[in-house]
Amino acid sequence: MTDTHLTQTRFDSFALDQRILTGLADAGFTHCTPIQAETLPIALEGRDVAGQAQTGTGKTAAFLLVVMQRLLSRPAQQAEGRCRPRALILAPTRELAVQIHADTQLLGRHTGLRTMVVYGGTGYQQQRDELAAGIDVLIGTPGRLIDYYKQKVFDLNAIEAVVLDEADRMFDLGFIKDIRYLLRRMPEVEARQGMLFSATLSYRVTELAYEHMNHPQLIKIEAEQVTADRVRQCCYMTSNEEKIPLLVGLVRGWPDGRIIVFVNTKREADRVWGYLQGNGINTAVLSGDVPQKKRLKLLKDFTQGALPVLVGTDVAARGLHIPDVTHVVNYDLPEDPEDYVHRIGRTARAGAAGDAIGFVCETYAFCLPDIEAFIGAKIPVLPVDSELLAEVDPRSRLRPDRADREDRREKGKPRRRTAERGEREERGRGRPKDRETKAEARPSAGAVEASTAPALVEPVEVAPTTDAAPSSRPKPRRRGKRPSGEQAALTSPPSGAQPQVSAAEATPAEGEAEVKRKRRRRRRKPAAAAESQGALTQSSPEAVD
Repeated sequence: MTDTHLTQTRFDSFALDQRILTGLADAGFTHCTPIQAETLPIALEGRDVAGQAQTGTGKTAAFLLVVMQRLLSRPAQQAEGRCRPRALILAPTRELAVQIHADTQLLGRHTGLRTMVVYGGTGYQQQRDELAAGIDVLIGTPGRLIDYYKQKVFDLNAIEAVVLDEADRMFDLGFIKDIRYLLRRMPEVEARQGMLFSATLSYRVTELAYEHMNHPQLIKIEAEQVTADRVRQCCYMTSNEEKIPLLVGLVRGWPDGRIIVFVNTKREADRVWGYLQGNGINTAVLSGDVPQKKRLKLLKDFTQGALPVLVGTDVAARGLHIPDVTHVVNYDLPEDPEDYVHRIGRTARAGAAGDAIGFVCETYAFCLPDIEAFIGAKIPVLPVDSELLAEVDPRSRLRPDRADREDRREKGKPRRRTAERGEREERGRGRPKDRETKAEARPSAGAVEASTAPALVEPVEVAPTTDAAPSSRPKPRRRGKRPSGEQAALTSPPSGAQPQVSAAEATPAEGEAEVKRKRRRRRRKPAAAAESQGALTQSSPEAVD
């Protein structure tokens, strides 16, 4: 790593508290990056700041130093009742919130400020209890923060400083309404200091800054090119079938590399993981399906070098500072050119160098011209040499354990396991055969009619009706009200039963009710329906004669 990304401005040249300077010295920070050198003089005076700089240029340290200096230089108010944090830092993703909290503990270890991170996916009651005990600096994602706020675990009446990190990502993830909800419940903009940082200050981000900040000072650190200067970019024109062999061949050629492979979908992430893991390359997947505890462990293992390859979606593309990433592979080119800049920004951070490789395949080849137009440069195209293509057996692909990834319950209540799903599928495959067996065992209407005919040879007295026309077989059933003669036939009991009730004696309501009951019985018991048909046939005038 080099120091060419630093300026000549030293941290000790600012009026920072000695406890903060001690933390900076312990972390090995002596000189400012450009965004820090431009931000600190303005923000330390108490003015609001909206800063734009490339990813990996030290924006996090810039606003952390200002927040800690403000809290240390002002006496804390006596908290009464619920928790009242003095500073709030909002992040769009859980991983970024955890990283900001780690940086806060690193730089503020000597300040005595109580800090805490709040995010979804894990530790609900533990975070709630720790928050209720009282803190000074609250870091978190909007969803879990609003949840605790509505439960009155804490309030925002004592906020002295608020920070929005990766503000453009807040819009992309749909958090803007949550952000406005929290900002409107804080003290007035004149009574607090606001800071907003983003990789791009778009129109909507700037509008948000002017709406909820007190005349913010815009700071833009422009580079000669959009992407980092030390990222070596190239791409391969490849077919969809060659992507896996090419990826395996490239990764095997980087034995000491720390590699992030970006894909566009979670399903493709599982597929790429299966082939890499099945071919002897230790790999993990970082996507929205992975439980939060496992995601944090994977990031820790990857950061420490225990895991050489990480396959991820755009969850890992923003805000994460993972040192010494040597290669970024865009297995799928992103459809948004801005995402390409954030992806390759995971390497060549803090003055280091790195490589960014893109696969221009049949599916995402149309994204390349937009990316080149956005970054303002042509990406060199390298030939796909046959030596780069590894021999990959299609049967070597491993399948991920979906049960672990889909189980997001905090109390250890597992969802239905694979064995149970297999039993259900086995039962489902047996249903058609069962239905055929039942159909064979069930007698048909004609068989029932034939079997019951000898028992109904004797004539049965039937009340004469004028509506029922003579017929050799029963009339087809129709929905709606039946003719009176048909109702009489249906309601006539067989010989030896209770006395007959003619259609003239039966009331219309009783007749309709009896017909409905007969219909329900026929639907439940097909055999009974066949007997009713046989009775109707026998009770027709021609059959009686």
